[in-house]
Amino acid sequence: MSKSGQYLRKLQRDVCRDWQMYLFLLVPLAYIIVFAYVPMAGVQIAFKKYTARAGIWGSAWVGMKNFTKFFQSYQFERVLKNTLSLSVYSIVATFPLPIIFALMMNSINNERFKRISQTIVTMPHFISIVVLVGMMFQIFNARTGLYGSLVLQLTGTFPDDLFAKEESFQQFYVWSGAWQGFGWGAIVYIAALSSVSPSLHEAAQIDGASRFQRVLHIDLPSIIPTMTIMFILRMGSVMSIGFEKVYLMQNNLNLAVSEVISTYVYKVGFGAGGVTDFSYSTAIGLFNSLINMILIVSVNAIAGRVGETSLW
Repeated sequence: MSKSGQYLRKLQRDVCRDWQMYLFLLVPLAYIIVFAYVPMAGVQIAFKKYTARAGIWGSAWVGMKNFTKFFQSYQFERVLKNTLSLSVYSIVATFPLPIIFALMMNSINNERFKRISQTIVTMPHFISIVVLVGMMFQIFNARTGLYGSLVLQLTGTFPDDLFAKEESFQQFYVWSGAWQGFGWGAIVYIAALSSVSPSLHEAAQIDGASRFQRVLHIDLPSIIPTMTIMFILRMGSVMSIGFEKVYLMQNNLNLAVSEVISTYVYKVGFGAGGVTDFSYSTAIGLFNSLINMILIVSVNAIAGRVGETSLW
């Protein structure tokens, strides 16, 4: 019997033995097919001049015209630069924070303090983006917010509006995200650290290693595979800056640095800029997805060769 035949017979035996488990898989499988794979048929709009009357299949084919239009647009360089700079800054600033926090929590022996601390730092994750941006507007308002009131008391004059400054946009976006997400992101590292054998720490203590040395030579190496996987996944979304938060923080004064690909696609696709062009917006979104795919495949290949840890 061929290898494929042996594999099919083994699969048949497994399905018959564990049919209840495979039955549970039908729901998420159907969800993925309906909401992830079926909509892929709409990607062809990027290569057509779509009209609602003709529909997806009946619209005229234009090939790469929509992509060429985007590459030649004056917006191309700006939105690409803004997206990359904001994403890279966010990775550099926020990626180490969950790791540092997890290592700190793992070094604390007081279990009650650890539970309380983890709960407090995880809670911001459950604040919606709309509420978070509203909180920032209230706290840093130059007239009625805490920031404005403090500056008025100290200097006697109202400060400048921070949300009207281009240089403030990235700081607000990145560090508010760091505050909101580092506690939640640390959960996976705390779980990885829980698998470290206590005998390693006991042996290191007998050899006279300090707590910092044990963190550096035992705890940190043990979570490097987890760090690698998380970094690969993060690199796969470099071009996918969150739409809601950026859009809510945008205004006419900071638009030069806050216009990213996701907000530009929304404005083009839904006519927020005065013109509705579904084909053009789909082409931009497809370009964005292709760049993300290239990045995650490339980083995964490099990680597999350098550290022997990869997604596949």
